[in-house]
Amino acid sequence: MSESQERLHHRHLEQAREQIIDLLTRQAVERELVSRSEGRAELSKHDVVAQLVARQQQAQLEQKLAQLHPADIAFILESLPQDAREAAWGLVRPERRGAVLLEINEAVLRALLGDMRPEEIAAVVRHLDSDDIAELLSELPEELSQGVLTRLDRDDQAEVRSVLSFPDGSVGSMMDLDFLSVREDASLEAVLRLLRRQKSLPPDVNQLIVVDRGGHLRGVLSLEQLLLQEPEREVREVMTADPTFFYTGDAVADAVTAFEKYDLISAPVVNLHKQVVGRIPVDAVVDAIKERAQSESLRQVGLSEEEDLFAPAMESAKNRWPWLALNLLTAFFASRVIGAFEDIIVQLVALAALMPIVASIGGNTGNQTVALVIRGLALNQLGPTQLRKMFSKEFVVATVNGALWGSVLGVATLALYHQWPLALVIAVAVMLNLWVAAAAGVLIPLTLQRFGRDPVMGSSVLLTAFTDSMGFFIFLALAAVFLV
Repeated sequence: MSESQERLHHRHLEQAREQIIDLLTRQAVERELVSRSEGRAELSKHDVVAQLVARQQQAQLEQKLAQLHPADIAFILESLPQDAREAAWGLVRPERRGAVLLEINEAVLRALLGDMRPEEIAAVVRHLDSDDIAELLSELPEELSQGVLTRLDRDDQAEVRSVLSFPDGSVGSMMDLDFLSVREDASLEAVLRLLRRQKSLPPDVNQLIVVDRGGHLRGVLSLEQLLLQEPEREVREVMTADPTFFYTGDAVADAVTAFEKYDLISAPVVNLHKQVVGRIPVDAVVDAIKERAQSESLRQVGLSEEEDLFAPAMESAKNRWPWLALNLLTAFFASRVIGAFEDIIVQLVALAALMPIVASIGGNTGNQTVALVIRGLALNQLGPTQLRKMFSKEFVVATVNGALWGSVLGVATLALYHQWPLALVIAVAVMLNLWVAAAAGVLIPLTLQRFGRDPVMGSSVLLTAFTDSMGFFIFLALAAVFLV
């Protein structure tokens, strides 16, 4: 989809959301009017008209939602306040609800399913594949998840339990159990006959998995190889004998990296005995990339992926208290650094106006370095040698930028305050704080990871506190030595 098409699609979604909100609002008003007249013995003509209008509006809502793709319905539900969301969810056709739930974020998913009974959830998800059911159940509380599981068909139960047995974040937890396999000693003509007998093919199929009599992975047969080679040839003669594959215990991040690196569309998944148990389609990898990106963007500001845009205010406030408390502590520490040089600031008021600039430019540089280090850690690109090279490079970058922008700030300070010593002090302070920021930008995420913490969650907050405090200290200490 091109950028212009994407903008047009997004505009249509926003229009659909506004139309649904308008219909829900009018329906609520009409329902309120009807409820006021329920105590009367006989409905007035106006009340009858109101009921007819409400039914017509409900039919319009159902029709509007029926025309949308499940992913678009999920987008609209996420964008609605809780009352309107519940009303719209009730109008989604039962056979489409499972597909919508697969597209919706975790917070809204739990809110929608939290008020449903296990048998109702089982009826909704029964139309889905086993791996999709497992994905949804993994987001629910254990008791509710088990209640839904016991109400599924026996075959679905076995497959769902199999997927749920794998740890979260492993390839086994995201694999698709629906795959096509062929024997290595079969002819291509026999494989074509097998495909013709299939009612449908799994999505994103670009290759067939080749196995031996014991189900062990032997290779993959692409559709191109199948169609372009002579039908009399055996599969083993034309297949790719060394395909990219994954074990069930491999990390999802490793699979994402391989799909990006080798432009894969699907890949086999095997157990420890190298028997094929599933496959990874590209849509599962795309979902994993999207989920990781959304999670990281929220964690960088101290929010969890469970945060609902329309959650109750007190619930959202409680989620943010820990990070506000940490920010309060770091800000208090920075204020104590400034307080230690209070007498100097009183003698030279210009310092109070200039010191936030030194701290700010250091924080910006450090956050850029942090982003590079976190990406390197996520892609497993930072070994000891690479770390040394990256540290040296960031130090050189900080030196160049410090010299350039420190000089610019020094000239601006000279133009404003006409003091050469003050201009030199702030130029040197910028250089030193950029060195500090570069070092902190590399060391903070590495230290957090070393101690088992998430570098995405804490690096930005710690870096800002460190560069602010050091920026104030360096600038004011230099001023105390050379200006007073």
